[in-house]
Amino acid sequence: MEKEFKICVIGLGYVGLPLARLFSTEYPTIGFDLNTSRVAELMNGHDATLEVDDNLLKEAIKKGFKCTSDIEDIKSCNFYIVAVPTPVDRDNRPDLTPLIKASETVGKVISQNDIVVYESTVYPGVTEEECIPIIEKTSGLKFNKDFFAGYSPERINPGDKLHTVDKIKKVTSGSTPETGKTVDDVYSSVITAGTFLASSIKVAEAAKVIENSQRDINIAFVNELSKILTRMGIDTLEVLDAASTKWNFLPFKPGLVGGHCIGVDPYYLAQCAIRHGYNPEIILAGRRMNDSMGEYVADRVIKLMLKKGIQVIGSNILVLGFTFKENCPDVRNTKVIDIINSLKEYNLNVTTYDPFANTCTARREYGIDVVNELPLDMKYDAVIFAVAHDSIKNLDISELLKPKHVVFDVKGMRDKLGTDGRL
Repeated sequence: MEKEFKICVIGLGYVGLPLARLFSTEYPTIGFDLNTSRVAELMNGHDATLEVDDNLLKEAIKKGFKCTSDIEDIKSCNFYIVAVPTPVDRDNRPDLTPLIKASETVGKVISQNDIVVYESTVYPGVTEEECIPIIEKTSGLKFNKDFFAGYSPERINPGDKLHTVDKIKKVTSGSTPETGKTVDDVYSSVITAGTFLASSIKVAEAAKVIENSQRDINIAFVNELSKILTRMGIDTLEVLDAASTKWNFLPFKPGLVGGHCIGVDPYYLAQCAIRHGYNPEIILAGRRMNDSMGEYVADRVIKLMLKKGIQVIGSNILVLGFTFKENCPDVRNTKVIDIINSLKEYNLNVTTYDPFANTCTARREYGIDVVNELPLDMKYDAVIFAVAHDSIKNLDISELLKPKHVVFDVKGMRDKLGTDGRL
């Protein structure tokens, strides 16, 4: 690489910040985000997502890494990386609004011979057919003549301190063979796990969108299996343990499937299929199964209470965990809310405890109150272990339970002894 790169990462969330911090170890790097409070927090050396250790962040800032909301600060960059969210709307249709706005931002600052790489999860064709035209229109530059593009799908696993961004193999691609080689060189200089240069941007886009769709379908299978085996009076986890003794058995477990990847990406793939005249059956069937699990858990708990003769109306229920996954503060697309909403239909009192969740975000996004301190002044008719935070797994709840009670373990995180039900 003869060219000296100055990198700008647009979007400083769970994906963008760890990537920007990593690039700052080898290149002059600026992180850009429209959220001014987020930028201020980062420049003070703290990451509320807990993805980047505060000491690492402070060290990076000391060595020149900068976060900003001022577009003027990123005009001197020549390698732009877009890492903004790609959610779905209420009807589960892909919402490209953050991507469109980020492309407009790139169009305002991109210069001759610069490169823009997208990391946001999309269906094949979005980068070249949706994003690039916006950059062309905003900048007045011509694609693959004046500027170039690439796609390198994000592979961040929130809350995972073992498989960090540099330790996960990265797929790269470029709009021309030369650009692909350059993009691959830039990423391989910081990704210790190595890179894989795909033949085209569309191949890289497709590879990303099927990764999580595959997991979603596999989890849907074991969720359906759990429903079947429960009716038969057989413990699902015991069956999976037995089946796992075969060398090629895939060790998926039943549970809630939320978050901004596995719970969203299949809808992007389905939308792409429909646009090309194909009605996806397995993909959407998996989504329907996984989206039904919150209500299913609530119904199981209510039935267990009734079997024990516990008065349901007016009863007190404690839900342990609210974020979409363990040891992570991210509440986006959490399916625990489905359990809570279903329980509330029975006119009972639900208390939700999560030491990681931001209480203000939970109130704003879901209209519920989440507490960060375990309430010790009440006895509960039922306790639901919903998220496998380390601090929740072995929690002693004996003093919180009424003499007649139900304990339900969604994640199979505890010993079967002392639980009345689990998936």
